[in-house]
Amino acid sequence: MAELLIVYHSKTGGSRQMAEAAAEAAREETRTDLKTADRAGPDDLLRADGYIFCAPENLAAIAGVMKDFYDRCYYPVLGRIEGRPYAQMVCAGSDGENAARQTARIATGWRLKEVQPPLIVCTHAQTPEEILAEKTIPEEQLALCRDLGRALAAGLAMGVY
Repeated sequence: MAELLIVYHSKTGGSRQMAEAAAEAAREETRTDLKTADRAGPDDLLRADGYIFCAPENLAAIAGVMKDFYDRCYYPVLGRIEGRPYAQMVCAGSDGENAARQTARIATGWRLKEVQPPLIVCTHAQTPEEILAEKTIPEEQLALCRDLGRALAAGLAMGVY
């Protein structure tokens, strides 16, 4: 059975909710492993057949804990996961595009295959208080996360990728 790995980081809960929604739906289709970025490593990437990466955008960049995951895993799996499918989700206060570009650049180096454009959920948090507050992602946005997880997992299960 194919395995989907979902790696996420979340400080205020938004990315966690997104990753959990994707995992919940993906589990209906195939084996799915949901791991925080600080606990995921090269062996997890090597074991999985496809990936969803989910993180907040902090200061117009991917969150540091997610960057640490990529730093720890990049060279140990380089040349060993080429062609595997991936998608990404970004929880952003206003934009999310730069974080998505950074993750896409790393995925390009790994020679992963993007199977859908990045899903960016914008919370519109602009003040320090809003940015640091616990997030609640609206149901309609979580539905998009579930759709992404289900679609990627179904594609893996059917051998489409």
